[in-house]
Amino acid sequence: MATRADEPADPDRPRARWPSTGAVLLWVVGLTALILVLGLLTGTGVRLIGLVVFLPAFAATFTTVRQTVFTACWSAAVMALSLVYHPAPNRSDDIVALTLTVVFGVLSVLGCRYRIRHESEMLRLRSTATAMQRSILRPLPLLTDQVLMDGVYEPLQEDKLVGGDIYDLAASPYGTRVLIGDVQGKGLPAIGTAFAVIGAFREAAYREPTLSGLADALEEAVVRHNAIAAEADEPERFVTALVLCIDDSPTVQAISCGHPRPYLVGPGATVSVLLDEADLPLGLGSLAPAPRTVGRFDFPFDTTLLLCTDGLTETRAPDGTFFPLEKRLAEEAGLPPTRLARFLHADSRAFSAGHQQDDIAVLALCRAPAADRSPAV
Repeated sequence: MATRADEPADPDRPRARWPSTGAVLLWVVGLTALILVLGLLTGTGVRLIGLVVFLPAFAATFTTVRQTVFTACWSAAVMALSLVYHPAPNRSDDIVALTLTVVFGVLSVLGCRYRIRHESEMLRLRSTATAMQRSILRPLPLLTDQVLMDGVYEPLQEDKLVGGDIYDLAASPYGTRVLIGDVQGKGLPAIGTAFAVIGAFREAAYREPTLSGLADALEEAVVRHNAIAAEADEPERFVTALVLCIDDSPTVQAISCGHPRPYLVGPGATVSVLLDEADLPLGLGSLAPAPRTVGRFDFPFDTTLLLCTDGLTETRAPDGTFFPLEKRLAEEAGLPPTRLARFLHADSRAFSAGHQQDDIAVLALCRAPAADRSPAV
């Protein structure tokens, strides 16, 4: 089936926002009237009418092909009428003026057609990239039988949905496994490493009965990815990560791989959870003198467990001072989990005067109420 040149063929494909035909008609007629009025006021109407030649080129920058064709025909008609009522002393000058108007119109239509095709291609690529990036990080909130996880994720580059920070949650037979991490570096190579870690987590979270086995699987994934990157002369990367296992017991298992510590925010108190900070990031495990250790801490039902990346803890004000995370948590300990992460994100943005220095991930976890429990994610 034939399709218009100024529309994508796929009806599900995102479309560019083009002005309506009525709006185009209004501004074309308005600009033409403005040119005529200025010509009458200055006494140079015949010379100013030549400006209508440029109307199709202007239209080609933001309208559809059909609207540009209309503008080109309008310009040619206005120029022809002007030459009929005010012919030049030399007939050849009229022919040249009308020919230039037609040529400019044709070139404008061709330019508009090229622009539409380019925009449609970019929309297709952006739609594909969006789908791929959403397959890496699932939208929040996420819910399992044990945990409700909500929060804020904001990559440094606003045109991307995914940056170097990662998170995921899996309802495994051994409890809910939670991952938050931060890939070294920025850009597409960092996203590749992030995808490798997320993929390994989603597989190993269900396969590995122990949290240390899950951490080892993530370590192997980063090492394999770095080996492939080295073959392509790309730099090796490490990943700071925090891996948790939350089941129906009051105790949480945790392994820190060089990641910022979590916080327990409860009624009237905020506690920084102390884990083995000597554990190295994923990808550097071979340099550690001993295997990674599993820490344990209590996670009461009325407490919020806050996880974040260094995009929050290392946020700086214009004068260089760091964001006082623990102070803010103590001040806002009464906020519900669904609002706490968003408050911290907005507060850090205001603290830094809107200047974001890194990807930011802030996750707030609470015990899932019995009424809200759902099948495994």
